[in-house]
Amino acid sequence: MAITVSLVALFGLVLFFLLRSKSLGYGSAFVAIMFGFYLASTGAAGPVNDLSTAVVNALGNL
Repeated sequence: MAITVSLVALFGLVLFFLLRSKSLGYGSAFVAIMFGFYLASTGAAGPVNDLSTAVVNALGNL
């Protein structure tokens, strides 16, 4: 579990800097995929899923 959380932090940090520097490409896509993969393995997967469901439901009611 500790390795998964540290990988989420690492990939999240790298993705943040790639997006901030606007250097998007195949490497950024890989980092984003890996970030999502490891994020889904943590305890944050439930709240992230709940948040995205709430946003989709709110947009559907507009």
